[in-house]
Amino acid sequence: MRAPETRLEQVIDRFEQVEARLGAAADGDEIVRLSREHAELKPVADKARELKAARAELADLEEMMEGDDKDMAEMAREEFYTLKERLPEMEREVSLLLLPKDKDDTANAMLEIRAGTGGDEAALFAGDLYEMYRRYAETQGWKFELESASEGDAGGFKEVIASISGNGVFGRLKFESGVHRVQRVPATESQGRIHTSAATVAILPEPEEIDIELKDEDIRVDTMRASGAGGQHVNKTDSAVRMTHIPTGIVVLCQEKSQHQNRARALQLLKTRLYDMEQQAKAAERADARKSQVGSGDRSEKIRTYNFPENRVTDHRIKLTLYKLQDILSGNALDEVVAALIAEDEAARLAAMEEA
Repeated sequence: MRAPETRLEQVIDRFEQVEARLGAAADGDEIVRLSREHAELKPVADKARELKAARAELADLEEMMEGDDKDMAEMAREEFYTLKERLPEMEREVSLLLLPKDKDDTANAMLEIRAGTGGDEAALFAGDLYEMYRRYAETQGWKFELESASEGDAGGFKEVIASISGNGVFGRLKFESGVHRVQRVPATESQGRIHTSAATVAILPEPEEIDIELKDEDIRVDTMRASGAGGQHVNKTDSAVRMTHIPTGIVVLCQEKSQHQNRARALQLLKTRLYDMEQQAKAAERADARKSQVGSGDRSEKIRTYNFPENRVTDHRIKLTLYKLQDILSGNALDEVVAALIAEDEAARLAAMEEA
């Protein structure tokens, strides 16, 4: 795919404008905004310049090949074909960089896992998924924090919520939302029969600035004693905060030691949930026109199966099967699945852009 020359010029011109303005800006907020845009545009502008230079060089070499100096023409011919082989990959790199960006890709994320069909086994599987994402976050150098949890009767979780913060978290994990299915023999199964259970994963973007208006009369705040690990402290103070958004019925719970921190965190979580609800509604509106084939983003969609007897993990959206189940559940090989999903999405969007 050939990136349009005018688009390359636009990117380079905008980068130069931002760079010039950044050198003259005095307002703190403007400096922060320009610095962020400068960091986002620099790799694109650098590659755009490199591509423009390569195109110009290719044209010059082609002209030299037709010259009267045979030695010079032969040398130009060698350089021409070497550069011509490199050019398609350069074009592809720039085209990928020019694809419209999801503004939430750089955001932190909330991870929500809920046990589905399968009773105790579903809760245990939800616990396995939680550990998978926690360990994967470690491999990426991200910060992973447990926000709230409802434990299963036999272990694992009926529901667990965690926050993940770091560089490009949501952009890396956004295709993990959906129904994850497990097929294995439960520890309590005496006949050796394989059971199928499921858990639902939701990845919600948590942008730095969420423009959601909340009215005081629409929020109910309840305080209670925190539960779970924490020693004697959690049994003596009403530090836990449950916040309910009355119009939508959304409920969030924070139960760390500080009630003040819990209130602030609950408000942020509530805004994140409402922001996600708004984004899901927009996604549903444009679902019919969606070009990407990776997935609809519908959290009722069965996206992946973890088959223990066959040591197999299959992502149904891109028909990817890997026979390294334990490596994936340990978080060490999950990036192979994540990278494949991102690559498939990029390919689909490039194809759609080329069609357009």
